[in-house]
Amino acid sequence: MALRIKSHWWNDDQERSLPEIASALAFIAWRIAVDKAINLHCERFVYESDRQRLDVIEEYLVFLIQIADRMSHGILKDEDRRTLITAFAKKVFEHVQDNTQDLLGPGDYGGPFIARLNARSGEYAEYQFADDGPSYAFLRHLGFEIQCLMGPSEENRWVIDQVMDKDGWDAYKRFSKAFRDLFE
Repeated sequence: MALRIKSHWWNDDQERSLPEIASALAFIAWRIAVDKAINLHCERFVYESDRQRLDVIEEYLVFLIQIADRMSHGILKDEDRRTLITAFAKKVFEHVQDNTQDLLGPGDYGGPFIARLNARSGEYAEYQFADDGPSYAFLRHLGFEIQCLMGPSEENRWVIDQVMDKDGWDAYKRFSKAFRDLFE
């Protein structure tokens, strides 16, 4: 089933604040990340647990936050960019905390997500992002991190290729379109 993303405001005439845009981006990023985790299962890659599936979702969320940061670079002032990305990360944190708690029970799930985001931000900073999207190395890093999460089993041996060649690129395209639409 195709994922439908609503990325246009109901009332185009109304001005939107950066936190409102960030909230919409977080919801869209969550839906895309879940869709990509489901797609891996549909492609016959095997999850050992719900925690592992949630970790894959979190990796996609970190990737999409990096994409938003790079895309906002040319269109927003530094202060506005910081406001947007901070609000976006906070909303994603809430999605991670709430949804993981619903699935796995009480606990601190947002804290480890923020630690992952902070670690990956430094790693992704090394990779190029151009007008046509993330570089091969940018996508490879996403694939590598997901490969590490999925493990070395025979069933998951080629997950890095799936993420680099198809799912990561598709996640970028869907998210970047929504990002641009929300700023129109």
